[in-house]
Amino acid sequence: MTKYAIFLLALLTLCSGLLAQDFALKQLEQSPRHQEWVKVKSGNRTIRAFVVYPQKAVATTAVVVIHENRGLTAWVRSFADQLAGAGYLVIAPDLLSDFDSLHSHTSTFENEDAARNAIYQLNPDNVAADLNAVQAFIAKDPACNGKTAVIGFCWGGAQSFRMATYNKEVKAAMVFYGGAPEDSLVYGQITTPVYGFYGGNDQRINAGIPKAAQRMKAAGKVYEAVTYPGAGHAYMRLGDDPAGAEENKAARAESWVRIKEILAKL
Repeated sequence: MTKYAIFLLALLTLCSGLLAQDFALKQLEQSPRHQEWVKVKSGNRTIRAFVVYPQKAVATTAVVVIHENRGLTAWVRSFADQLAGAGYLVIAPDLLSDFDSLHSHTSTFENEDAARNAIYQLNPDNVAADLNAVQAFIAKDPACNGKTAVIGFCWGGAQSFRMATYNKEVKAAMVFYGGAPEDSLVYGQITTPVYGFYGGNDQRINAGIPKAAQRMKAAGKVYEAVTYPGAGHAYMRLGDDPAGAEENKAARAESWVRIKEILAKL
């Protein structure tokens, strides 16, 4: 492949990624809700986070939204805004914040592949500390009623499940197509219900559901997993795209109903 061909392929990939986020950016721009960037201290580090306030006259439950392995993209922020539209205070941290001297947050990475590579270099203990700091930060907001829940997608789904094992302030953990903890000993530390959302065409992730269910049952914990037939991995993002497959759109719509039902019980 010539240098020109390589350059053209890279350019087309970049344009494709940008076009894929157009619908999310439009949703954000058209939102009537108050959105702001905040800085959250986590030890010696500073976490950049996106906060959206609901249009509500009373304090409400806060939700921590954990991004995919692409980092804090426009779609994740759009989801946060949509969740605020349902009446909840939402914070979406950028867990690539202060990654190194050249990358201070997701948008400073060259492309999604670079962000993805960086995600898998993160220290799990640092991720846990950052999420704890974010949860404590949003719980103190005057718009929060003292309750917090967590929702994560893909890599963030795994982090959501894991957060349930170490943060006792979380009242519900929603895991979207993310893996369960490998260490069987941590299941006994869970103090909140865990709700799984999975696409039927995602055996890579779904193969782990029976083991997770078995371990949760053995530990006496609540684990409710729902699989949506025909939907694929990342169906919440793909189904949000007007050009997305009908199966992903249907799974997304059903998942939204379930999200609201879960949060309404808190």
